[in-house]
Amino acid sequence: MAAIEIRPGIYWIGVNDRTTDLFEGLWPITQEGVSYNAYLVNGEQKALIDLAKGFKTDEFLQQIAEVVDPTALDYIVINHMEPDHTGILSILRRIAPRATILCSEKAQGMLAGFYQIADGVRVVADGEVVSLGSHTLQFFSTPFVHWPETMMTYEPAHKVLFSCDAFGGYGALQGALFDDECTDPAFYEREALRYYVNIVAVFSRPVLKAIERLGSLPVEVIAPSHGLVWRRDPGRIVELYRRWAGYATGPGDLGVTLLYGSMYGNTERVMNGVAQGIARAGLPVEIFDVARTHASYILPSLWLRRGVMVGAPTYEGGLFPPMAHLLDLASRKHIYNRKAAYFGSYGWSGGGQREFTALAEGLKWEVVESFTFQGGPDTARMEEARAFGERFANALR
Repeated sequence: MAAIEIRPGIYWIGVNDRTTDLFEGLWPITQEGVSYNAYLVNGEQKALIDLAKGFKTDEFLQQIAEVVDPTALDYIVINHMEPDHTGILSILRRIAPRATILCSEKAQGMLAGFYQIADGVRVVADGEVVSLGSHTLQFFSTPFVHWPETMMTYEPAHKVLFSCDAFGGYGALQGALFDDECTDPAFYEREALRYYVNIVAVFSRPVLKAIERLGSLPVEVIAPSHGLVWRRDPGRIVELYRRWAGYATGPGDLGVTLLYGSMYGNTERVMNGVAQGIARAGLPVEIFDVARTHASYILPSLWLRRGVMVGAPTYEGGLFPPMAHLLDLASRKHIYNRKAAYFGSYGWSGGGQREFTALAEGLKWEVVESFTFQGGPDTARMEEARAFGERFANALR
């Protein structure tokens, strides 16, 4: 994509990434891709805000050159030190050696650690303003959204907030940069939720603090580091983030995430009966095979819904390993205070329920009931499974 003018003298100069399989080496984006959004403010002095991963250096420099000579840059604003934002910094520093790097105090130390850069760095204070002539930039500290050094940059003349990782999402740009030009907004909202739960959810309290702190700023454009630029309705993505952050302490929506794993099909058969019971009670249910679905796509459902139904067999005296792994990730992402139930098959002895109970305790999940069985289900057990699912659904009300 060519450079795009967002507001007079303010340009998007980002790049799309459709070749990386795992964001942060962990979260799959093979199908969705991701954009690395960077911005150029072209006043009497030139400021580059955010960068991109190192392997996109040639394309990134070409984007800058469509607007200004890269050697003429006066400032490089580092809102966040993560390498998907700063990967080309070493090369850019050689091309534009006179440019001053503007960053937070914590980022200054990270610059030395990541890139051995100590000279030509200027720490900007919270609320500080830097003039570019016809434009000004103001900096706001937003720690732990989502690293401790993170800040946001605001251009007051045109009311543009460069929000870094906040209000961003997975998904390469599909020809359109702005929310009002996008033909599939549901895709970007879904990927923004997945990004939020995968990347930001642990820091939900700082997210709410940042939203509250910046709430008095008049913002007409939100320009994040990933995903769409919001200019028609910037309040939409803010309210989505506010709502998602609220699930960190709230009860979740009335509905069930049904997680299952099955070695030989016995637990899966019972899962179908449990799902019937939940549906019979009139609650929405989303079903995931944890051995075949990456946790990245499961965690958003766990984040949103108050009920968790776990179906997994005993494996070597413990819980089916893919299920144990998923619940460990749920703990790492602080998906706490849900209501849960467990069912599962066992061979010669149990153990899966015992490990699940211990994991649920660490998650602060209230386990309302459990249902285990040896071998495979008969007709009576399938009816018991349906009743089990229905009771759980009703307990959520």
